[in-house]
Amino acid sequence: MAMRKGLPSKASRKLVITSAALQDHITRSLVLPHFSPADPLLKSKRRATRRRREDKGLQTPDQQGETEYVLDTAPPALTLAQKLGLVASPAERLTEDDWTQVKARSVQQGDSAQPCAICREEFHLQPQVLLSCSHVYHRACLQAFERFSGRKCCPLCRKQRYETRVIHDAARLCRHQCATRIQACWRGYVARKRCRELRKSSCPKDKQLRRQFFEAKLEELNDSFVRYCHTDTEAFLTDINRSLSASRRVFEQLQRKHVSEPPESHWDRIQSQVIQRGAWDCPICLTALSLPAGTASQSERRHTVLLSCSHLFHRICLDAFESFSTYGRPSCPLCRSVYWRKLV
Repeated sequence: MAMRKGLPSKASRKLVITSAALQDHITRSLVLPHFSPADPLLKSKRRATRRRREDKGLQTPDQQGETEYVLDTAPPALTLAQKLGLVASPAERLTEDDWTQVKARSVQQGDSAQPCAICREEFHLQPQVLLSCSHVYHRACLQAFERFSGRKCCPLCRKQRYETRVIHDAARLCRHQCATRIQACWRGYVARKRCRELRKSSCPKDKQLRRQFFEAKLEELNDSFVRYCHTDTEAFLTDINRSLSASRRVFEQLQRKHVSEPPESHWDRIQSQVIQRGAWDCPICLTALSLPAGTASQSERRHTVLLSCSHLFHRICLDAFESFSTYGRPSCPLCRSVYWRKLV
């Protein structure tokens, strides 16, 4: 009886075991996961092991690129309280069908198209993770949140013991948006280029636009003419003068062949035209053609010449003009036509 009094009873031992199991469960699962009082360095060791497994050992050769895979492949070890049935055991790992349903729910909510709930920045091409509660975060943001909070708890719905899966929905969406923007810019460039070409080749119907169209065409023709002209202006003008002189000589030669001396009746008609015109000044010296009788001496009077083109000149002025002519037969100083002359 004395020995039985010194030994703890069965109920006491069960109470002690239950208390220790609950304390261990609270310590490992709720307060500080991955922490053991026996080994203070176990936390850092497990974290380093988990990081190496995530970065190296979890992805198989067919999981490279954009293949989705689960980060936490090994289920967590059960605590003593869970083994004794004091605390409910964690749910079974999600199957591929379960992940499909979770992802469909996330796509329906449009989480990948919205900013990350932790950092409030767009996902773009950065690593993205999907939780078993259908919420999406940056992988680096979720890891930082877990280190800060000391537990695995979803920042939005507060679900614990979630599973994490790497997805690439945001990256595909970002590439699709970039491709759409590039195509839109290219289509806009092609449309604007085509519109400019049509404006240059097609005449518009509006009066103001039609006027601008023809002004632009004329300006373009002028620019092309100036561009292809000779740079030496003096030589260019000299060539033009030489061409005009040659053309004038040709026309004068043709005119001389067909010009004959007019008959006497024709001279009477020419004199009547002169009288009707009433021009009595010499076009060369700009003085009177004849002086009235009695107002000047015979030496001061100048003889007047009538040309077949009905123009009057002083004989002296016309002789001086013909002496400066470089061609075989001179032309009229006024109308530039080949003439016959008569003294009047």
